[in-house]
Amino acid sequence: MWASALQGMATGAGLIVAIGAQNAFVLAQGLRRRSPWRVAAICTACDALLIGLGGLGLGPLIAGQVLLMTVARWGGAVFLIWQALQAWRRALAPAGLAAAPVACSRRGVTAETLAVTLLNPHVYLDTVVMLGAIGAVQASPGGFYAGAMSASGLWFFGLVAAAGWLAPRLAHPDVWRGIDAVIGGVLLLVAAQLVT
Repeated sequence: MWASALQGMATGAGLIVAIGAQNAFVLAQGLRRRSPWRVAAICTACDALLIGLGGLGLGPLIAGQVLLMTVARWGGAVFLIWQALQAWRRALAPAGLAAAPVACSRRGVTAETLAVTLLNPHVYLDTVVMLGAIGAVQASPGGFYAGAMSASGLWFFGLVAAAGWLAPRLAHPDVWRGIDAVIGGVLLLVAAQLVT
């Protein structure tokens, strides 16, 4: 079981840690102190749910739904383009980090986090299809899925913790100009990959 759990953790980390829209979003929320622990918890919970669905064998079913995947791909691309434009708008008029956390509604943060997580078809391919298929052939599928879920939680909460440590060091507006420009570029690149 431990070997499968470690393999699940390594495989999950390999798929989750790759720079993408969700990671850029989580890092930005952590740096801006916009309910970062809530964001990490939502991302971890979504990954755990999707990995669990993959373990139940739903990967082939989801991958076979052409209309659903097409709608998710285009909806996700539009959302990511909008997020990229917002980041570039912030880059044009950068501000340093506020000393206190940015006020935001729980509903707004939750909705944004769910959108950036669930409107991205890559999340379904990585968690439900890929991890579901790999875990199914393990000696201990349950251990594999538990390891993959652990990797997700460690990554997202670690990213938020690192952002909290980085925040005071990134208080200058010029630093934020660069961060927002890079985040906008990453989001636009992911959106382009979705539609091609």
